[in-house]
This record gives sequence, structure tokens and C-alpha cells, in this order.
Amino acid sequence: MISILRSRRSDVAATARMVVSAGLVEAFGHVSARTERGFLITSTRPMSECTAEDVILVDAGVPVQGPVDRLPLEAPMHDAIYRARPGVGAICRGHPPFAVTWGITTERLPLRHGLGGIAGAVVKVHPEIELVKSADHAHRVAATLGDDFSMLLEANGALSVGSDLLEAATRLWFLEERARVALQARSARIGVESRPERLWKLRMEDSGAELVRAKRWMLQTFGEPSRTGPGRGP
Repeated sequence: MISILRSRRSDVAATARMVVSAGLVEAFGHVSARTERGFLITSTRPMSECTAEDVILVDAGVPVQGPVDRLPLEAPMHDAIYRARPGVGAICRGHPPFAVTWGITTERLPLRHGLGGIAGAVVKVHPEIELVKSADHAHRVAATLGDDFSMLLEANGALSVGSDLLEAATRLWFLEERARVALQARSARIGVESRPERLWKLRMEDSGAELVRAKRWMLQTFGEPSRTGPGRGP
């Protein structure tokens, strides 16, 4: 059990370094992974330097192992999402620049290109600008996320969820790509007409297969071959 937990801590740390390498974090962010009774989450130490020793075990809502004095303020948000979504195995939270720019509004992030669907069919903006520090606020965030895979936090970055760490990181990458395309298209006044919803549903029938390839690309491009990478552990 101890060796499994150690391996999971290493995977969380490797994912943290990966999202930094991918440009999805600017100073602030966190990565977490579900455990049997809670979750593992990165500390407030810079994520580019994250190691297994920097990962905190939160058990039944209480930080019990690791540098618990460095628990992120938004740990309640992770807790609330895991409680609301049994199928979520990991969460990646960051401040990718295009997603941050779109998130100064509360307008849903439109889907303008096929690969943007890897972030999920719908991307909403949670309309509160405060950090998600309280249980009440965290429950509201989880409610806004609903059954979606990604969301923006108004004036406060973004997050994506997945069945595992690599999936969550990959969805966050394509959330940022979706925001970039939407902003650039709007600025250039191209492709702004809406496609019928039925066409996007047809297009997104291929998103599952694309996610498999995108995860491999994410790991190859931003992972660390010399270390055990996220998704390779037990």
C-alpha cells in the first residue's frame, strides 16, 4: 500500500511538471488524483519543482500526510468535485493565457473547431471571481461543472477533469487551444457563424478516439521519458 501511494504521488508530481512544461500554469495551479477515501494534491511549492514529497494526502477531507502546511487554498474545490463526480479520477487546475482571457466574461466558451471538443461538449464559466476556499463555494463550482469535463472560473483560470491524470492534463491543453481559436476567430471576424448543434454532435462522435491519440501526444511532447510518467503507474 505504501509503495502504491508513493507511486501515485510521483505520478501527480510528474503531471504537475508536465502542465508547467505545456504552458498551462503561471505561478498558481494544482494537480490532484483521487484515492480510496480522498485525494492527493500538489502543495503550494512551484509546480515546476514538484516531487513526490510535495504531494499532500487528503483523507476524508482532512490533510494527513505530506507538507500539510502548504495545502492549496482551493483544496475544497477538488474535494467537492470528487464527491460530486464518482467517475473523475484526476483534476488539473491552471491559468492558461487564452482561457484566462476568455474567462473575464461569463459567456460560455464556444466550440469553433473539432479538436476543441476534447475539452468537452460544453465549457461554462463559473460566475464568481473569489478563490474557491470554502465548502459552500466549492459545492457551487462542482454544480457549475456538472457533467462537463472542463470549465473556466471567472477572472480566475480554468480546470479540467479526467478519468486519470493524463486525461485531465490533455483536456486542459485542448481547453486552452479551444479558447485560443475562439478568441482569434472573434478578433479576425472569421468563422463566427454558429453551426447547427446536430453537426457538432456528429463531429464529437470522434472525440473519444481523438482523446486517446491526444493523450499519447501530450505525454510524448511534455512528459519526462526518464521518469515514470502519469498514467504509467498502477
